[in-house]
Amino acid sequence: MTKLANTLGTEKISKLLIKQAVPATIGILVMSLNMIVDTIFVGHWIGVLAIAAITVVLPIAFLISSIGMGIGIGGSSIISRALGADNSEKAFLTFGNQICLTLILSVIFVTLGIFFSVPILNLFGAKGAILPIASEYFGVIIYGVPFLAFAMMGNPVIRAEGKPKFAMYAMMVPAVINVLLDILFIKVFDWGMWGAGLATSISYASCGLYILYFFLSSKSELKIIPKNFRLNVNIIKEIFALGGITIIRQGAVSVLMIVLNYSLFKYGSEISIAVFGIINRIMMFVLSPVLGVTQGFLPVAGFNIGAEKNDRVKKTIKTSIYFGTILGTIIFIGIIIFKEEVIWIFTNDATLLENTPNAMLVVFLATPIITMQLIGSAYFQAAGKALPALILTLLKQGIFLIPLAYILPKYYGVYGVWWSFPIADVMSTLITVLVLRREVTKNLK
Repeated sequence: MTKLANTLGTEKISKLLIKQAVPATIGILVMSLNMIVDTIFVGHWIGVLAIAAITVVLPIAFLISSIGMGIGIGGSSIISRALGADNSEKAFLTFGNQICLTLILSVIFVTLGIFFSVPILNLFGAKGAILPIASEYFGVIIYGVPFLAFAMMGNPVIRAEGKPKFAMYAMMVPAVINVLLDILFIKVFDWGMWGAGLATSISYASCGLYILYFFLSSKSELKIIPKNFRLNVNIIKEIFALGGITIIRQGAVSVLMIVLNYSLFKYGSEISIAVFGIINRIMMFVLSPVLGVTQGFLPVAGFNIGAEKNDRVKKTIKTSIYFGTILGTIIFIGIIIFKEEVIWIFTNDATLLENTPNAMLVVFLATPIITMQLIGSAYFQAAGKALPALILTLLKQGIFLIPLAYILPKYYGVYGVWWSFPIADVMSTLITVLVLRREVTKNLK
């Protein structure tokens, strides 16, 4: 692990963050095409209700696969700190436990999803004409979710090894496959929503298999060793103490989706759900640089925390916030200038073209400041401080956005939903900045 120590522990922070964040950004950007491409193709080739159906179904798939994401992020934090402390044995044991946990839990939850698909779809907002289309789509992509869970587990581990380019490739592979198969299955074969679901499911499988190939190859320093599959209680507790944050956060996102779809359907219609579907896809795509900075921050901060290099940790925090804030401001300016043009990519439906641009502008209002909230919560996760990381992670989606999205529409209709986003962003960012400043002053002297 000497090469890793020579980079994460000694290289200039700004250069190191760019090296880590750029591949993460590209990977997230390309991976988000899995959802964007489906939305674009079904919007143009199937219809408005198909966009609404995808908006309902994908959060369910990501809720299940977030088990792998949580195990991956929790375990990668342990691995980063173990490598920083030159404890290879703990890093290898953690990795083996991650694989075993992901496989067991993802299969259990996918099985439950198959048997209780209709009640689950109803809960997430598949109302009225949306339900039959959503059922068709869900019935196919659910079989690709275990592969997605494994991919989400493996990706942060690859970054923890200091191999951000391979993590990027792992997210590029499924996006390319999904684009090609969507054209083939929807346009050429005319398989409709079933074809869209099949393309997505195969793309999930390709991502999982690529990551498996990486860990089996000589490129990985962490090896798949069967004896490390034996679950270790202490390792499991540490993984879930940190990774549980991600799972709970995704659970909060899922509850948020239930509330959003309820409010949008009640105070608007199926069209309002489709409007949010487009905004949500754009949000995931354009915010990928900010999320990439956050992902790049985690292994750098985690390694240097483990190596007790406090000056480098503080520098990493400041530089990450600086980069992310600049990127967030550029993104917001782009949204202001091109808000109408972006919607044309997804649909030519007159109602969506009329209602989406202004709603999107409101949702993105606080984009320039969100990096402070993301880096603040990520720091505590990298440091292995589960409770503050959990609270800060839940501030936006769980503590502020859910009640706002439920209450504000009672007074302001559908626009109450849109205004919930910037209000939640501002409130959560203010609190995170105060907590992070106190932590740096007290513990990073």
